[in-house]
Amino acid sequence: MTNEALWALGRGNGVVALVFMTVSMALGIAARSGRPLLVLPRFAVSDVHRFAALSSTLLVALHIGLLFLDPYAKLKLIDIVVPFLGAYRPLWQGLGTVAVDVLAVVVITGLLRHRIGPRVFRLVHWATYSLWPVSMAHALGNGTDSGRVWFLAIAGGCAVVVAAALTWRLRANFNEYADA
Repeated sequence: MTNEALWALGRGNGVVALVFMTVSMALGIAARSGRPLLVLPRFAVSDVHRFAALSSTLLVALHIGLLFLDPYAKLKLIDIVVPFLGAYRPLWQGLGTVAVDVLAVVVITGLLRHRIGPRVFRLVHWATYSLWPVSMAHALGNGTDSGRVWFLAIAGGCAVVVAAALTWRLRANFNEYADA
């Protein structure tokens, strides 16, 4: 595979991961309401939320793996775990690393949900409210396509979806579903 292909696939996976993360964030908020969303019953909202979260996690892993193999990106193993050490745009790359670290903690606690209990799971899961904006900042600051109209349209659409979900969540009449 050529270097250009690795670079393009790595970038593309990052963009699609952001879209899936946005869907996961919005549906995670909707799932907590205990109400159906449009025509989806509550269990379907939760299932699609989990699918989008898993998909975004796998896409992030592909994003990192492809860029790790790409000689242009020059990622080192430590750059994937410890933030702000990278050679290329260390602040923006570091935000991506912070997002990956938070994502790893959320995934691990998700896998251990029944062992750690709903209270700890929910507390850690609140970290996703920081995961999305940090990921968006990484995409806007580190992405080589961040000045292109198509990318700005995707990023803007993601921002609108998350802002709408958060606005709905923060409304006074939002009823949170209580765990059984």
